[in-house]
Amino acid sequence: MPPLPSRRNSKARIAAYRGGHRGEAVAAWYLRLKFYTIIARRAKTPLGEIDLIASRLGTTVFVEVKARASAAGQDEALAAVNQARIVRAAQYWLVRHPARAQTALRFDVIFVSPWRWPYHLVNAFGG
Repeated sequence: MPPLPSRRNSKARIAAYRGGHRGEAVAAWYLRLKFYTIIARRAKTPLGEIDLIASRLGTTVFVEVKARASAAGQDEALAAVNQARIVRAAQYWLVRHPARAQTALRFDVIFVSPWRWPYHLVNAFGG
C-alpha cells in the first residue's frame, strides 16, 4: 500500500496558509488607513497566536483576521473564532509587555474577502 500524502504540505494547506498571510497583510494596511499603529503581527505565545496587535488612542487592540473566499460566511467565521484561546494568548502577551497591560484593551475581528473592503467588527468579544 502506498504511503499517504502528508497533510502538512498538501497544496490546499499551503494555499490556505498563504491566503491567511495575505488576509493579515490586507487587514494591517486597513488598520493603518484607520490610523491604528501595528504593534505586532503573528504574535506567537505558548498559548496560541494573535494575528495582529494594534494600538489607537490609548487602546491596545488584539485582532483576529478571518480571510474567506466570499463575504457570505462571516457569521460562521465569527462562530469559529476560538475566543478563549485568543484571550489566554493576549493575557500571556500582556504579562510579557506590562506597559500595555495598563491601557484599555479590546478584541476585534476583521473579515477579509476578495474584491471587498475588509469588514472590521469592533469589540467582537470581551476578555
